[in-house]
Amino acid sequence: MAKSCYITGKKNMTGNNRSFSLHATKRKWKANLQKVRIVEDGERKTVYVSARALKKHKLTRA
Repeated sequence: MAKSCYITGKKNMTGNNRSFSLHATKRKWKANLQKVRIVEDGERKTVYVSARALKKHKLTRA
């Protein structure tokens, strides 16, 4: 399964590199995901959370 943010669902984006001659080659932009241990329903989990969600949302970290 591909990595995605546990809170926002953010994952990799795809698109094209464009050279000066406008030649297109495929590329990826990776989401800024951090591995975080959280407590949910009394049990500890290790999940991936985007950096923006980590700053914005209040998570109960283990």
